[in-house]
Amino acid sequence: MLFPPTPPGPLGCRAPRRLLAGAAAAAVVLAATACSPAGSIESADVPAWQATALPAATGTVLADAGKILNRDPIVRAASGVPAGSYTLTVSCDGGGKMFFAVSLDGKQLAEAGAACNGSRETAKITVPATGAVQISTQSVDPPLIYAYHLAAE
Repeated sequence: MLFPPTPPGPLGCRAPRRLLAGAAAAAVVLAATACSPAGSIESADVPAWQATALPAATGTVLADAGKILNRDPIVRAASGVPAGSYTLTVSCDGGGKMFFAVSLDGKQLAEAGAACNGSRETAKITVPATGAVQISTQSVDPPLIYAYHLAAE
C-alpha cells in the first residue's frame, strides 16, 4: 500500500500513519489465517472427529470413517443386509465435496453427495431384497475426512 506523504506531526514524527498501515496489514494476515483450517486432514484424529461429527446410530448395517487423501474410491461392503428402508447419514470436513454410491449385489441403488463443511446430510435408501450392500466413497477434492452410516429406519 502506498500512502501520500504525511506532514510531520509534533516532533517531526510520521509514526501514526505507519502504525495504521501496520495495523491494517496485521488485520489482513489475521483474517486470512482465520479462514484456514484449524489442522491438517492428514494428521486428524478420525475417531475424535467422528464422535462429534457423526455419532453412532442404532440399527446400523454398514458404517465407515476415515480420510480421503487422493481421488481413489474407498469401498466397504456388508453381506446379508435385509430388504427394507434405510437412511444413509454422512458428514465430511475439509472443503470440497464427497460422493457416495450405494449398490446391492452390484446393482446401483442410489448416489448421494455431501458438502464437506462439517454438516450432516442424509439420503433415503430402499434395499429391495436381502443381499450384499456396497458403499463407494470418493472425492475430487482431497484431502477430506469423512464418516457415514447406513441405518435401518
